[in-house]
Formats: sequence, C-alpha cells, structure tokens
Amino acid sequence: MNTRLPRREFLALGAAAIAAPLIPSRVFAASPTGTGLHGLSAFGDLKYGPDFTHFDFVNLDAPKGGTFNFSPAYWYFNQSPLTFNTLNTFVARGDAPPRMEMCFDSLMVRAIDEPDAIYGLLAQSVTISDNRNSFDFALRPEARFNDGTPFTAEDAAFAFDLFKKDGHPSLLLPLSHLKEAKALDPHTLRLSFDGKQSDRTILDIATYPIPAKAFFETNPFDASQMKAPLGSGPYKVGRVFAGQAIEYERVADYWASDLPVSRGLYNFDRIRIEFYQDRQAAFEAFKKGDIFFRQEFTSRIWATGYDFPAFTSGKVVKREFPSEKRPSMQALAVNQRRERFRDPRVRRAIALCFDFEWTNRNLFYDAYQRSQSTFERSDFRAEGLPSPAELALLDPLRGKIPDEAFGEALVQPASDGSGRDRKMLATASRLLADAGWSRQGGSLRNARGEALTLEMLVDDDSFVRVFSPWVENMKAIGIDASVRMVDSTQYQARQTSFDYDAISAAASFSATPSRDEIDGLFHSRSANLQGSTNLPGTADPAIDALIDAVGAAGDRAALTAAMRALDRVLRARLDWIPNWFSANHRAAFWDMFGYKEPKPDFGFPVEAMWWFDKDKAARIGKT
Repeated sequence: MNTRLPRREFLALGAAAIAAPLIPSRVFAASPTGTGLHGLSAFGDLKYGPDFTHFDFVNLDAPKGGTFNFSPAYWYFNQSPLTFNTLNTFVARGDAPPRMEMCFDSLMVRAIDEPDAIYGLLAQSVTISDNRNSFDFALRPEARFNDGTPFTAEDAAFAFDLFKKDGHPSLLLPLSHLKEAKALDPHTLRLSFDGKQSDRTILDIATYPIPAKAFFETNPFDASQMKAPLGSGPYKVGRVFAGQAIEYERVADYWASDLPVSRGLYNFDRIRIEFYQDRQAAFEAFKKGDIFFRQEFTSRIWATGYDFPAFTSGKVVKREFPSEKRPSMQALAVNQRRERFRDPRVRRAIALCFDFEWTNRNLFYDAYQRSQSTFERSDFRAEGLPSPAELALLDPLRGKIPDEAFGEALVQPASDGSGRDRKMLATASRLLADAGWSRQGGSLRNARGEALTLEMLVDDDSFVRVFSPWVENMKAIGIDASVRMVDSTQYQARQTSFDYDAISAAASFSATPSRDEIDGLFHSRSANLQGSTNLPGTADPAIDALIDAVGAAGDRAALTAAMRALDRVLRARLDWIPNWFSANHRAAFWDMFGYKEPKPDFGFPVEAMWWFDKDKAARIGKT
C-alpha cells in the first residue's frame, strides 16, 4: 500500500442477497496466464511496453552527486520523522528512520505516472497460473545485495514468511491469504494464494522491500537493532547519530542502475535526514541552510514565516506543486475500544464542536478546505444520493448500517465562523443527552456517574494550538476535554497500543485501492492488532462486507461504486472525524536542485527524482 499514517497530522457478513456482488473476479482477467509478463496492472492497462527504456517522469541526463538534506513529508511502517531507535523498519514496535525502504529492492516497482501499474525490478517477469492464484517470479540472475552476495529466491521466500509471521501490520495483513512463498530454484520464486485474496493483493505484495535472509538468520527480528539489515537497494546506511540524524549513501555500483525502472533516478550521492522534536526548530534549521528541502504543513509559517534573508535574496524558492491524484484522508480517530465513544451520537457531538470555518480563517490563513470524505480528492468520494450500483451493495445492509448512508452523502455542517456556533453546540448537547449523558455539577455524566472525558493525544505543539479551540467548545457543553502533548517515543508507544481517547492521523491511498490496503484502517481483523492503523477500533461486519466488495471489483466502475458505498457508511459512522485538506504540496527549498516538470500524478519522491545542480548551487554559495 502506497500509503502513510503520519503521527503529526496523522474485520464478515454473509447473505444470499449480497452473494452475487461479492463473488471474487479472477485476478488480472485481462492478463494472459502461462507467459512471462514484464508488468501488471489491476485492470490490464500498461503505459509502458516490454521494451521500454525508462519512465517518462525522469531525466536521463540528470547528473549524480551532491547531498540532499530534507525533512520527509511521508513515511512507512514503523518510521518516525521525530526520532529513531532502531534500523529495523519491518516490525511494529520501535521508531525507524524514514527512507530505510530505499536500502531494499522489491520484486516489482510502481510507476508513479500510472494509477496502478507495477514493473519488474528484482523480477524480470512474472507468470500467472491458470487458476490465477499463484505467481512465478523469474528473478534477474545479476541481482545482488550490497555486499556483493547474490540475491536468490530463498531470500524472497524467507522475507515473505517472516513478514507474515512477525511483520509490521502494513506488511502482515496483505499476506493473510498467502499460502506459500517457495523458491522453485535460485532464480524462481512462487507466491501461492488460497483463492480468497483480493484482485489487487499482488500489486501490494510484489512491491515489498526485501532484506537478506542471511542477516536475520544471525540477528533478531525485533526493534532492538541499530545495525542496518542488508539490502540490495540503491542506497545503504552510512553515518548514524542515534535519534538525531542518519545518512544514506548512494551505492556506486548499484546492480540495477541501468534497468528501465531505475534509469534517471537515485541521483544524490547522499541523502541526510535530521530529526527535530519541534517544528519550529526544524524550520530554523531550514532557514540557516542546514536543511535543503521541506514541505510546509504549518499554514501560519507558510503565510508569515518566509521573510528571512535567504528567501528575500532569492536563495530559497517557495512554490506549490499539485497534489497527487490519489484519495487521501486527514481526520481525528475516536477510540471505540473505550465504551463511552461507541455511541455514534457521542462522536457526532464531538465533531460538531470543531469550528472549521473559524479555525481556517484565524489559524490556517484560509489555506485549507474542509475535508468531508474518507477518500478526499478522488472519484471515490461519495456525492449526492447513492447510485444504483451503490444501492446494490448498501440495500442488503439495511438495519446494520446508519440510515444516513442511504440519503445524501453526509457532510459536516458549516459553522457561523464565530468560533462558538451556539446552534451547533446546542445540537451536540441534545445528541449527548439522547445518548444518556446529563449535566451533573457542571460536567456530563452517565447513569453510572462516570464523567465524559476526552483527551486529544498530540506530539507537536502546533496541534495544541489547533485543537485547543475544539477542546474549549467541548468543555462548553460539559465534556471534560483536554489536549495532551507527549514526546515522540511515548506517542508512538501509546498509538501502537491504542492507549488514547482521540488521535489525529492522515493517510494517502493508492489510485486503485485494494482490499488489503484499506483493511488496516477499517477492517475488524485489524481492530485489535497492535501497531495497525485502525486507530478508532472499527469492527463492524457491514464495513467488512463493503471492503470485500472493494476487493471483488473487476473493473474501475465497480471499484468506484464499492468505494463510494464504503465512504457513505464510514462518514455516517464518524469513526474518523474529517478535518481539512490542501489541494497542493507547499514546498520550499534552497535553489540548488534540478527537477523535471510536470511532476507525476501519483507520487512526489523528490529525493529519488531530483538532482543536484552545481551551477545553481554555486550561484547561492552552496558548493
């Protein structure tokens, strides 16, 4: 899943009536069986043919060299942008540094100028079995790890077995229907599934980073490792300053540098990430030139902070790049593992206390739009009344899902912008009264005398500023609300163990989401899997059924209908309270880099695509 869950922003139902829509379509029905394929796409369309030489979004003439010191805008698995205490990014616990994945190759890689296509990296081809439940990957004989040892099918089989048993939930969950990962010979890997897998499961699994078997045969597979696992990727771990900074060094003799999927990429000799607990400290480091690139997520700084000498003299560029054409979500997760938040009326009352219009004007400088959907900025966002295709999925669930899912897609009401909309707060109070909460001594209590408390967990003081007005509105109607800021280590531990009332998160989905991709956020089987991204603890058989429909979709029209139906129900349940979103990347960088425009539609990995421009660097004194 090409998704992230930032810490700072951010499992079944059966009936004859729904059996037909959920009959699994055969995986890659448009792709032939029994023959080696250079690429796979969910619905059969590939932009690049078997003889393609490079991706269109790269510059083949980009020079190699220079250092890229940046603040990552997204991260995967157990990674953190605030600190790190392990170099094993494949496990649930611990904090690993972002971009550890660049040290490892995968069987295939995504083309970020296509919505769902993958092409061979370690694998030069993949052959689909006649029953479409197994995939044979023909590995490139020249593939090798960065210590010179050959990459073999045994390494891949070992990694998939390890991830299925003990991996991070983002790795483990999509492997639930993997029956066997087997090395047929040193250069042939077979992945066999039980027939219950999603159509698009293989698109996720084939892009997993794969470490060397030999490393984890002699080192524990846990978060204690500050020794870098051996990989075969374009970068390797260089200097490490535990919890403070890490450098990745380009592998000069990278085995795959001339493959079509690699040419024009990985141009920096060194990628450096420095870790700051405080956003302002990170911004100060950027202003001094210690950090070269950052995406700005604090609207106040974007609006008022770029008045420092390097910017006014033209050494620093400030501009916006279009966001990816992929669904995204930023929301507050309310933890239903705690009984007081299980009633949807309570969650709706909490949502009504958030005055987006006031917040956007007074704290965000009108930089954001109100988020309404779980799949914002995409065709999967439900609009208006359900279509016939959506109703075919929703009708069998009547009585098991909120009635609102059958009407106009639920939207959060706009406030009067005063910061304390009395009409909205009065509605919230009525909802809480209906849910059994009454005023006693100035606070809301239930029939057992228990107070309605809510603590928003954050790890950055900018969120204290943003959430404090929300908290004040909740206090005004009797909720004992507060914001609790903790350090990144405690935050990660509490998030992993679901020890919070409410926590903010963001996620970006692929352009063609798979069932496995959304399982971790919404399916009941991830609700109590520690380290999963199912932060609200959603465990609803109706949601599970709709996720199955997403997995069963055999074409984009069916996928869109299933995703919109799911969106309607998730929005009606309010497990995730939508917050805000931006239409663009707000980026600032020292003017010493080259890049090709326009950027690709489905990704923005600047550290992999951009390059160091010596002439530009010389002009601003950054040689």
